[in-house]
Amino acid sequence: MRTALASTWTLLLGMALLMLGAGLQGTLVGLRASLEGFPVLLAGVMLAAYYLGYMAGSLMTPALVRSVGHIRVFAAFTSLASVLILLQGVFVAPLPWMLVRIVFGFCFAGIYIVAESWLNDRVDNEHRGLLLSLYMLVCYAGLGLGQLLLNLADPRSTVLFILVSILISVAMIPMALTTSSAPEFSGSVSAPARVRLRDLFRSSPLGVVGVAMSGAVSGCLFSLGSIYADGNGFTTFEVSLFMAVAILAGCLTQLPIGRISDRLDRRKVVIVVCLLAALGAGGAWWLADISRVGFFAMMAAYGGMSLTLYSLSSAHVNDHVPADARLGASSTLILVNGAGAFIAPIVVAAVMQVIGNDAFLPLLAVLHVMLAAYALFRMGRRAPVPEQQKTPFVGTPPGTSSSGELLGHASDGADAVATGRSA
Repeated sequence: MRTALASTWTLLLGMALLMLGAGLQGTLVGLRASLEGFPVLLAGVMLAAYYLGYMAGSLMTPALVRSVGHIRVFAAFTSLASVLILLQGVFVAPLPWMLVRIVFGFCFAGIYIVAESWLNDRVDNEHRGLLLSLYMLVCYAGLGLGQLLLNLADPRSTVLFILVSILISVAMIPMALTTSSAPEFSGSVSAPARVRLRDLFRSSPLGVVGVAMSGAVSGCLFSLGSIYADGNGFTTFEVSLFMAVAILAGCLTQLPIGRISDRLDRRKVVIVVCLLAALGAGGAWWLADISRVGFFAMMAAYGGMSLTLYSLSSAHVNDHVPADARLGASSTLILVNGAGAFIAPIVVAAVMQVIGNDAFLPLLAVLHVMLAAYALFRMGRRAPVPEQQKTPFVGTPPGTSSSGELLGHASDGADAVATGRSA
């Protein structure tokens, strides 16, 4: 493990800086759109466009990395992302921002793939879960703390856009100066075939629905959260705190809940997590105009539960697919999650525009109750997976991609399959 950390600490440092920038830009763009008076539905479409690029990047990056290598792809995507955020600060209009968001999502999907495949290549099976858990904590902490950077300048100015660009650019330095070699891939090894959605749903209906729903609720939170908070009269500090407490709470609960799900029927854990998340969202909605402290406490409870659904659902899928199909299933689940994250913010934004800003948190609560009901339905249709047959749980940060395993397959297929980690 010491050797693995020595060869990956530069990557982890770069990702920490990158996630600070990613956390700041997501909330900044939503808040700025609200401050500029973009209609809620138009803002929702613009913000959700990120996930179109994310899905495309998840599909196309593995071949690109095999062609030109990890460092070149990482450098190209971080450089482009740095330029794109500056363009958003200069051209403040819905259509340019929508185009920028698509390309930005493409870049970040590629960055996540490079980072995760590099980590997979640098550690053996015995320590892989520990290293990926450390990566998860770095990403969560970066996303959460990045929200607080919103308070360093007026979001109406270009200063924060410049700060995001600086963080993304500086993140490239540790990677470029690393003394360890990048993973090498054999040209004779091809990526695993993607498992068809129909076949994957047949194997694990709840897992697929859970991955889609986790994309839906996290996509709504990251895309529309700052719009909701600004529309509710929050100050800039309160907007940043609203987002930060939800994300950082997810960092604290991810692994404990995952370990519990390794020992119990994961469907029961999904039901409890969904109901607690719904209570958190409902409580936050009720307390928003009564007590800010109570509101933030409820949002912490919401984030601590809701942001575990992606990893729980992925683990549930892995419990039901053969080991040699997990990598192929991973690429399908990436698209399912991205589709949920793209569609849901648009639908929720449309409802918010018709009903009002206060519909945001109740709609999130309804989505969680729907998933809990479906999990309860599935419990009556299939026996639980025996504990000894379960795959190990490894948390996945919100908004990242575990398709790095697809590249790990190219360099060391047996090790990658053994991780049991899927998007």
